[in-house]
Amino acid sequence: MTGMTTRSTPRVLGVALATAVIVALLSIKLNAFRDYQIAEIAIEVTAVAGLTVLTGLSGQISLGNGAFMAVGAYTTALLMLHLNWPFVLVLVLAAVITAVAGAVVGVAAARLHGPYLAGATLLLGVALPSVAYAYQGAFGGDQGLDVNFTTPSFLGVNFPLTRWEAWVCSAAALITLVLLANLGRSRVGRSWRAVRDDEVAAALAGVNVAATRILAFVVSAACAGLAGALLAIVTGLVAPGAFTITLSIALLTAAVIGGLGTLPGAVWGSLVIVLVPTYATDVATSHGLSSSVASNIPVAAYGAVLILVMLIFPQGIQGAVRWLLGLFGISSARTRQRADVPDALSPADDTPTVKQRRSASPEGSSSGNQ
Repeated sequence: MTGMTTRSTPRVLGVALATAVIVALLSIKLNAFRDYQIAEIAIEVTAVAGLTVLTGLSGQISLGNGAFMAVGAYTTALLMLHLNWPFVLVLVLAAVITAVAGAVVGVAAARLHGPYLAGATLLLGVALPSVAYAYQGAFGGDQGLDVNFTTPSFLGVNFPLTRWEAWVCSAAALITLVLLANLGRSRVGRSWRAVRDDEVAAALAGVNVAATRILAFVVSAACAGLAGALLAIVTGLVAPGAFTITLSIALLTAAVIGGLGTLPGAVWGSLVIVLVPTYATDVATSHGLSSSVASNIPVAAYGAVLILVMLIFPQGIQGAVRWLLGLFGISSARTRQRADVPDALSPADDTPTVKQRRSASPEGSSSGNQ
């Protein structure tokens, strides 16, 4: 990573550290339920950030990231149940093993595009969690596997477990965002954008299209696997019912609502899918609605937010933030970028784009003269 990446890395780390301090202070001030919500948001951010890189940067639609979360969650449960390894090592191994699974899927789907790729990953999202039913002795079947996660002794016996879980999940999410931000500014990120914009032109510019697409799947799967591992330690149970196709659709919806291809968009989308249903349920309960009606309110609110964001701000919530910053004159080169160029994942230098290279090549000049 060169140029802009090296200069902006301290800024990214500074933002991450400031966010970590804010989250720690909030978790101390808030109650156990809010700590659980912080952990849940961090888990969603980790998964959605990987998906927004896959779909927003490399242009590959995936409806199977819920299955990758299941791989990470079951890996965590099995390692902690049978080997009792330190949870940090378990989290890393869960991400690595899921990345391998992502590579296998990426190789199989390297030649698929658009609805065909979406259909293939949809099949993965439906079929893979059902493996737990076929091998109940290993995966616990419908009852799932228990995960025992405790507060470390150096924090004291009275330290709340929910606060520790919020800290662990937030730290994992921030590390993921920092790594993805720097990866997106590197040559790999520029290759992803080139393949997304024009595969033929990218190949002519020397980009290995197949390897680039597979790498995007590997990164996205690793993020989903880490999110699944975090979900396992927070809920204390890994069961196939938690990884249905609904989860994969919710992750993609969060990426779209927040703003595809933007890491801040992953945060916005995660906040929406975690907080909106909760607050909608509270409103329905406070107004004395029947249980049958109240149970549908979160779904209606969720759909209303999605429709409004897509109609008013097609570029997602992060696009709306850019627009508001422009109104107040806080625009910059980054704010004025096109919506599909991520805020935290801008190009590392002023290297001409693939399309510019093709137009400047002899072939492009001859075609233009014709």
